[in-house]
Amino acid sequence: MDFNDSPEEAAFRAEAHAWLEKTLGPPASRASMRTEGDAIAASKAYQAKKAEAGFVGLTWRKDVGGRELPPIFQVIFNQEEQKFQAPVGPFAIGLGMCIPTVIAFHSPERVKQYVGPALRGQEIWCQLFSEPSAGSDVAGLKTRAVKDGDDWIINGQKVWTSGAHYSDYGIVLVRTNPEKEKHKGLTMFVVNMKAPGVEVRPIHQMSGGSNFNEVYFTDVRISDSERLGEVGNGWNVALVTLMNERLAVGGSAGPEYGEILELARNTPSPSGKGSLLQDQAFREKLASWYVSAEGYTLGKYRTMTALSKGQTPGPESSIGKILNANRMQDIGNSAIEAEDHFGIISDPALAPMQGAFHSAYMWAPGLRIAGGTDEILRNIIAERVLGLPQDARADKGVAFKDLPTGR
Repeated sequence: MDFNDSPEEAAFRAEAHAWLEKTLGPPASRASMRTEGDAIAASKAYQAKKAEAGFVGLTWRKDVGGRELPPIFQVIFNQEEQKFQAPVGPFAIGLGMCIPTVIAFHSPERVKQYVGPALRGQEIWCQLFSEPSAGSDVAGLKTRAVKDGDDWIINGQKVWTSGAHYSDYGIVLVRTNPEKEKHKGLTMFVVNMKAPGVEVRPIHQMSGGSNFNEVYFTDVRISDSERLGEVGNGWNVALVTLMNERLAVGGSAGPEYGEILELARNTPSPSGKGSLLQDQAFREKLASWYVSAEGYTLGKYRTMTALSKGQTPGPESSIGKILNANRMQDIGNSAIEAEDHFGIISDPALAPMQGAFHSAYMWAPGLRIAGGTDEILRNIIAERVLGLPQDARADKGVAFKDLPTGR
């Protein structure tokens, strides 16, 4: 495997780096945003500049505003963008998951209507899949849509919807035929998040933020022209979105081996002799985290190699999400414990790394759920990567309406 850029890739990397440096400056020069509104405004301004410079939709068709470059160029730009801590937050879901689904399954007229504003940062999108009674079993959802002339009437509830409270549009997966098996009676639509009957309720998180939301649909009317794909084919449409989601979530950032290694150098050992770095039990943890991080990096290189050859990443992307989420939680917990009674201090002004270990510890459980729980992804890896037999399914061949439910 050749880890080096080709001449064309190297030239693009240099071009992207120079533009990012000119546009954003060094990361240390940007103060953190005081409010969510400030952060969203900064992200919209940056997205508009990025669109004007031609660094958006790099792999997308030219007729929808892209550059039709090989996928490896998007990977390169993302790598350079991360170095500058670019404010991409509100657009990650829309441009990484929703809009590619719209491009793949919506009508040319609607693609033209939605893609441009999203690329320029004028509109934000969210993804409405999870439900209280279904969780990671997306196909077990109960939000229903009933045909009414040329429209559909939607009723139900979604939960854990990131960014719904500031989104303009979303893609929503609903049940249109309860007479079919749970995977076969689903349909996906584009929904206006400001439409009558759509109610968004932010969920207060233990981290102090409220990025997740409950979303209620009460007699929400959606035109059939907003349907993505065929009626009843929503599961196959959703798979396109889910594969993009798991690839994106797998690369989530957080404190890593290097950060906790630095903490260990400056933290006294429980034995009172030297630093934590001399503690054998802690050294074993460091070794485990290092091996995990290196394994993920090498796996990512395999994905990059596939992209550079024009191939589509497969279910292997699920491995990265399991590794990263669990490692982030373990590192955060171990760092807090290593600080002894000082570990209760999460104030960014006082805690090591501006409280990053505390944030990681509180965010990691959500990351282990987002994009599929550990258990769901282990099944995917077992069946689709290792070729092991499929789990027995009691719901196979049973209409959704006939599945047993709790009282």
